[in-house]
Amino acid sequence: MSARQATSGRRAIGDAHVVLRRLDLTLCLLLLIQFVLGMIVNLFVPIPSKHPGAHPAGYLSGIADSIGWAVPDGGVWLAAHVALGLAMVLASIAGLIAAVRYGQRGPIAAALVGLLAIIGAAFNGASFLSFNKDYSSMIMAGCFALALACYIVGLDQINTQRHPRHPA
Repeated sequence: MSARQATSGRRAIGDAHVVLRRLDLTLCLLLLIQFVLGMIVNLFVPIPSKHPGAHPAGYLSGIADSIGWAVPDGGVWLAAHVALGLAMVLASIAGLIAAVRYGQRGPIAAALVGLLAIIGAAFNGASFLSFNKDYSSMIMAGCFALALACYIVGLDQINTQRHPRHPA
């Protein structure tokens, strides 16, 4: 390996380290903002029992209809909560890609479980809109806690694993 290739490889690893740390920290902060928005929605935003997507015959079509209703017609707090949730799904996918590029098992596992927890929270939030069952809200809160824990652990793993494998 030439000196130029070694320098390029170290730069790529350093860049992956910075990107992953920023994404994990951003996701931690977004999760906390999402938690506050969720509490506002839970306490102060009534979800009508009849809206497009309420009590659907099909689960997935009901979720799509509920989300389609919530963003333009559910009020500012609910719209913000739903929109941020969808953005966090995309950010957590980017976080998993960054973790894979970083190349260590700990951050990859944390990012993967964090992504699954955010997806779980999103599905249960949409399910709450569709069926208005309290257990959906509880599962959403549990998924939030798991996702936050994953990204905190991911940050710790990034800081303790200084020498990831070189990218292929």
